[in-house]
Amino acid sequence: MTNKEKNFMSAVLYVHNDEALIAEFLRNVIGVLEEHFEHSEIICVNDYSQDGSVDIVRRISGEVKSTTVTVLNMSYFHGIEAAMNAGMDLAIGDFVLEFDACIPDFEVSQIMCVYHRSLEGYDIVSASPDRKQRFTSGLFYRVFNRYTGYSYQLGTERFRVLSRRVINRISSMNKTVPYRKAVYANCGLKTANIRYPVTGGQVIREDAAERKYRTDLAVNSMILFTGLGYRFSVTMTILMMVVAVAVAVYSAVVYLFSTPVAGWTTTIFFMSFAFFGLFGILTIIIKYLQILVDLVFRRRKYSFESIEKMGGK
Repeated sequence: MTNKEKNFMSAVLYVHNDEALIAEFLRNVIGVLEEHFEHSEIICVNDYSQDGSVDIVRRISGEVKSTTVTVLNMSYFHGIEAAMNAGMDLAIGDFVLEFDACIPDFEVSQIMCVYHRSLEGYDIVSASPDRKQRFTSGLFYRVFNRYTGYSYQLGTERFRVLSRRVINRISSMNKTVPYRKAVYANCGLKTANIRYPVTGGQVIREDAAERKYRTDLAVNSMILFTGLGYRFSVTMTILMMVVAVAVAVYSAVVYLFSTPVAGWTTTIFFMSFAFFGLFGILTIIIKYLQILVDLVFRRRKYSFESIEKMGGK
């Protein structure tokens, strides 16, 4: 191929105990980059793999002609979000391909389809398998999309391409946010999604540490971005305040129309008043915590898509 792309393309691969799939996957990515780009690099983020994944990467890197292959070895298991952020920090390309898993369930031509779509003016273009999501994944994304209010609907994605503009944008945002896809959806730049027909029957393999990490990530993301935890807390607080008032009314009725034990009415009134005040204070504290979450994790500075200058000579 004579006319190769002038843009520098970086590819960041997440590797964690992937020795069964990494060889085919890495060769596919290398083949596309060397065929279509003059300058490219691959960063394999080894998230504390305990198998032969890194040895396979080293062996295949010896077959590469022009693409630079870098292995970033994490000192312990960090999880995909921190590991991919580390890889992104090393990437120097004009565009960056992010592969969240080494699962070769797509035609290699889809990589260039995603890249060409980004050249149409989209800063983030993701690729999703055209098949039904797992029940847990589908439930998470339905709830997440409903309660976040993002215009971009998140879903299962296999890989994506990011422009340098979006990388610079998210670098200026809060990098303590634990969920990259939420940051991308919240950055204010144009996004697109391409669905591809699934090839092969590869199954996602997750060890116990990775399953626990993804479960914790889903729960944390729900709390930080959807406000469900805040709504539940406020609802329960208001409910308990109502119960405290009802108990106070009940104690008053018993005092007026019955002969309660001496001191019982006073005790119940005091406890009702104390619990009412306690839950009122909790409501205020929960509101302050929600404000802090919004300021720290969900803040977004002004966002513009483009600048047009008109008139003048």
